[in-house]
Amino acid sequence: MQRMTILLALLVGFFGSITSAQQKELIVVVGAAGEAEYGTVFSEWAERWRSATGEQRKVTLIGLEESETEDRERLATSLKMIAESSDQPELWVVLIGHGTFDGSVAKFNLKGNDFSATELSEWLKPIESQTVVINCSSCSSPFVTKLAAPNRIVLSATKSGYQYNFARFGDYISKSVNDATIDLDKDGQTSLLEAFIAASNQVQEFYDSDQRLSTEQAILDDNADGKGTPADWFVGTRATKSAKSGKADGLSANQVFLIQREGGLKLTDVQIRQRNDLEVKLEALRQRKQNLSEDDYYLRMEEIMLPLSKIYADQQ
Repeated sequence: MQRMTILLALLVGFFGSITSAQQKELIVVVGAAGEAEYGTVFSEWAERWRSATGEQRKVTLIGLEESETEDRERLATSLKMIAESSDQPELWVVLIGHGTFDGSVAKFNLKGNDFSATELSEWLKPIESQTVVINCSSCSSPFVTKLAAPNRIVLSATKSGYQYNFARFGDYISKSVNDATIDLDKDGQTSLLEAFIAASNQVQEFYDSDQRLSTEQAILDDNADGKGTPADWFVGTRATKSAKSGKADGLSANQVFLIQREGGLKLTDVQIRQRNDLEVKLEALRQRKQNLSEDDYYLRMEEIMLPLSKIYADQQ
């Protein structure tokens, strides 16, 4: 136990902001507004995303300006170019607008021809780099089911395709994604998971303050099972429930950030992958704690924590 206390202290001391040399890209797609008031709102949300990135990501905005090429084709082409690049970037795709679901097919509404969750899944399939998709529209949960895949994180504004009212999640996630005050684990960064939890809580507060029944509950999937987890399943940044597979959502989402704040550690891409793998093993071990003896549990934890602490120690 004493050795574990020392290891934990080392990790707390070494852990900090993490930067990587990997290229990063953000694509923001603004759909058909339907009504002028929504057009204004959607433009504001998109501008927040662009402003939040600073100069750390290449930003592509689709749907805000007139173009001779349909927005659907612009998105498909942008994703194809990324898929064909020799050095695929970490990719975030944010969908801002309205959605539809007919009981079978979920679509995101564009100016011009819409695209379905299935079509977006096909466009993303050749992209092997870390990918985040945030669908801020109504009826968006079927996108979680269709897009779920290894090395991919998917957020939807709703937990059901039948939640068809205007979704406010896009407002709050665009504010939270770079908000330093919602750093739950105090690591100097605002992770996607932390932004998701904060935005979901703010959505619920909106409906509660207005004494209205909530018509949207956002979900997050990063364990590739396509089920998704709501924010109220998390205590801090750890899920209190897990899928039957034993792998909870949230771990990968807590390892990615829209931007990296300065003043922290400089980990290489290899070190980041090693750290992520070790943290996955650590969470899996925690899930099995009740089935292990205390000595066995802490021995196995030490086998994970020693190389994990070394990654951070090497930065000093």
